[in-house]
Amino acid sequence: PMLFVAIAVIMSSRGRVLYWSDRIGTGNVVFKMPKFRSMRMETPDVATHKMTNPNKFLTPIGGFLRRNSLDELPQLFSIFKGEMSFVGPRPALFNQEDLIELRTKNNVHILLPGLTGWAQVNGRDDLQMLDKVLLDVEYLKRRTFWFDLRILWMTLLKVAKKEGITH
Repeated sequence: PMLFVAIAVIMSSRGRVLYWSDRIGTGNVVFKMPKFRSMRMETPDVATHKMTNPNKFLTPIGGFLRRNSLDELPQLFSIFKGEMSFVGPRPALFNQEDLIELRTKNNVHILLPGLTGWAQVNGRDDLQMLDKVLLDVEYLKRRTFWFDLRILWMTLLKVAKKEGITH
Protein backbone atom coordinates (compact mmCIF):
# COMPACT_ATOMS: atom_id res chain seq x y z
CA PRO A 1 0.00 0.00 0.00
CA MET A 2 2.82 2.44 0.77
CA LEU A 3 4.20 2.15 -2.76
CA PHE A 4 0.78 2.90 -4.28
CA VAL A 5 0.26 5.88 -1.99
CA ALA A 6 3.75 7.21 -2.80
CA ILE A 7 3.05 6.97 -6.53
CA ALA A 8 -0.32 8.71 -6.08
CA VAL A 9 1.33 11.55 -4.14
CA ILE A 10 3.99 11.98 -6.86
CA MET A 11 1.41 12.01 -9.64
CA SER A 12 -1.07 14.36 -7.95
CA SER A 13 1.09 17.28 -6.81
CA ARG A 14 4.54 18.77 -6.96
CA GLY A 15 6.97 18.32 -4.10
CA ARG A 16 8.32 15.57 -1.92
CA VAL A 17 6.42 12.36 -1.23
CA LEU A 18 7.06 12.53 2.51
CA TYR A 19 6.52 15.41 4.85
CA TRP A 20 8.85 15.37 7.85
CA SER A 21 7.18 16.95 10.84
CA ASP A 22 9.06 18.04 13.98
CA ARG A 23 7.20 16.28 16.79
CA ILE A 24 7.61 15.89 20.52
CA GLY A 25 8.60 12.43 21.69
CA THR A 26 9.36 10.79 25.00
CA GLY A 27 10.81 13.23 27.52
CA ASN A 28 9.82 16.15 25.27
CA VAL A 29 12.64 15.38 22.84
CA VAL A 30 12.00 16.55 19.27
CA PHE A 31 12.09 13.93 16.52
CA LYS A 32 11.26 13.92 12.81
CA MET A 33 8.01 12.09 12.09
CA PRO A 34 7.27 11.12 8.47
CA LYS A 35 3.86 11.34 6.83
CA PHE A 36 2.77 11.07 3.25
CA ARG A 37 2.33 14.65 2.08
CA SER A 38 -1.37 15.52 1.96
CA MET A 39 -0.95 19.31 2.01
CA ARG A 40 0.57 21.65 -0.56
CA MET A 41 4.19 22.71 -0.18
CA GLU A 42 3.28 26.30 0.84
CA THR A 43 1.15 25.19 3.81
CA PRO A 44 2.03 27.00 7.09
CA ASP A 45 3.74 24.84 9.72
CA VAL A 46 0.93 24.94 12.30
CA ALA A 47 -1.59 22.43 13.60
CA THR A 48 -4.40 21.95 11.10
CA HIS A 49 -7.07 22.81 13.68
CA LYS A 50 -5.50 26.28 14.05
CA MET A 51 -5.92 27.06 10.35
CA THR A 52 -8.90 29.11 9.17
CA ASN A 53 -9.51 26.90 6.13
CA PRO A 54 -7.22 23.85 6.11
CA ASN A 55 -9.00 22.30 3.12
CA LYS A 56 -7.62 24.98 0.79
CA PHE A 57 -4.13 23.56 1.41
CA LEU A 58 -5.02 19.93 0.62
CA THR A 59 -3.46 18.29 -2.42
CA PRO A 60 -5.88 16.67 -4.89
CA ILE A 61 -5.62 13.36 -3.01
CA GLY A 62 -4.90 14.85 0.43
CA GLY A 63 -8.45 14.61 1.71
CA PHE A 64 -8.66 10.95 0.70
CA LEU A 65 -5.33 10.17 2.36
CA ARG A 66 -6.40 11.87 5.59
CA ARG A 67 -9.93 10.40 5.71
CA ASN A 68 -8.46 6.93 5.33
CA SER A 69 -5.41 7.63 7.56
CA LEU A 70 -3.11 6.55 4.73
CA ASP A 71 -0.94 9.62 5.29
CA GLU A 72 0.10 8.02 8.61
CA LEU A 73 1.64 4.84 7.12
CA PRO A 74 5.26 6.11 7.04
CA GLN A 75 5.11 6.43 10.84
CA LEU A 76 5.71 2.68 10.89
CA PHE A 77 9.36 3.60 10.28
CA SER A 78 9.32 5.73 13.45
CA ILE A 79 7.93 2.73 15.32
CA PHE A 80 10.71 0.49 13.98
CA LYS A 81 13.29 3.15 15.00
CA GLY A 82 11.88 3.21 18.55
CA GLU A 83 10.73 6.85 18.40
CA MET A 84 7.06 5.86 18.47
CA SER A 85 4.82 2.99 19.50
CA PHE A 86 1.69 1.56 17.93
CA VAL A 87 -0.33 2.91 20.87
CA GLY A 88 0.32 6.03 22.96
CA PRO A 89 -0.51 9.73 22.94
CA ARG A 90 -0.26 11.23 19.47
CA PRO A 91 2.98 13.22 19.23
CA ALA A 92 2.47 16.96 19.57
CA LEU A 93 3.83 19.40 17.03
CA PHE A 94 6.98 21.15 18.21
CA ASN A 95 5.08 24.47 18.40
CA GLN A 96 2.08 23.25 20.44
CA GLU A 97 3.52 24.64 23.67
CA ASP A 98 0.19 24.56 25.51
CA LEU A 99 -0.31 20.85 24.80
CA ILE A 100 3.31 20.02 25.66
CA GLU A 101 3.04 21.93 28.94
CA LEU A 102 -0.20 20.18 29.96
CA ARG A 103 1.19 16.76 29.10
CA THR A 104 4.38 17.48 31.05
CA LYS A 105 2.43 18.62 34.13
CA ASN A 106 0.49 15.35 33.98
CA ASN A 107 3.52 13.09 33.30
CA VAL A 108 2.21 12.06 29.89
CA HIS A 109 5.56 13.13 28.42
CA ILE A 110 7.15 9.96 29.82
CA LEU A 111 5.21 7.82 27.33
CA LEU A 112 6.34 6.85 23.87
CA PRO A 113 4.05 8.66 21.40
CA GLY A 114 1.76 6.44 19.37
CA LEU A 115 0.45 5.91 15.89
CA THR A 116 -2.94 5.76 17.60
CA GLY A 117 -4.12 6.35 21.12
CA TRP A 118 -6.95 6.47 23.60
CA ALA A 119 -7.76 10.08 22.63
CA GLN A 120 -7.89 9.17 18.94
CA VAL A 121 -10.50 6.47 19.46
CA ASN A 122 -12.51 8.77 21.73
CA GLY A 123 -12.91 11.75 19.45
CA ARG A 124 -9.70 12.44 17.53
CA ASP A 125 -10.11 15.84 15.82
CA ASP A 126 -13.38 16.55 17.63
CA LEU A 127 -11.72 16.77 21.07
CA GLN A 128 -10.57 19.92 22.81
CA MET A 129 -6.94 19.95 23.95
CA LEU A 130 -7.75 19.50 27.65
CA ASP A 131 -9.98 16.53 26.88
CA LYS A 132 -7.17 14.94 24.85
CA VAL A 133 -4.76 15.36 27.74
CA LEU A 134 -7.25 13.88 30.21
CA LEU A 135 -7.63 10.85 27.94
CA ASP A 136 -3.82 10.63 27.66
CA VAL A 137 -3.62 10.63 31.47
CA GLU A 138 -6.25 7.91 31.61
CA TYR A 139 -4.18 5.88 29.14
CA LEU A 140 -1.08 6.41 31.29
CA LYS A 141 -2.90 4.95 34.29
CA ARG A 142 -4.65 2.09 32.47
CA ARG A 143 -2.05 0.98 29.92
CA THR A 144 -1.68 -2.75 29.55
CA PHE A 145 -1.18 -5.09 26.62
CA TRP A 146 -4.93 -5.82 26.54
CA PHE A 147 -5.86 -2.14 26.69
CA ASP A 148 -3.49 -1.48 23.77
CA LEU A 149 -5.15 -4.30 21.79
CA ARG A 150 -8.55 -2.77 22.52
CA ILE A 151 -7.33 0.62 21.27
CA LEU A 152 -5.87 -0.95 18.10
CA TRP A 153 -9.17 -2.73 17.41
CA MET A 154 -11.14 0.46 18.04
CA THR A 155 -8.76 2.33 15.71
CA LEU A 156 -9.45 -0.11 12.88
CA LEU A 157 -13.18 0.39 13.37
CA LYS A 158 -12.90 4.20 13.54
CA VAL A 159 -10.72 4.36 10.42
CA ALA A 160 -13.11 2.06 8.53
CA LYS A 161 -16.07 4.27 9.55
CA LYS A 162 -14.03 7.50 9.08
CA GLU A 163 -15.21 8.74 12.51
CA GLY A 164 -13.73 11.74 14.29
CA ILE A 165 -11.92 13.18 11.28
CA THR A 166 -12.66 16.83 10.58
CA HIS A 167 -9.57 17.87 8.56
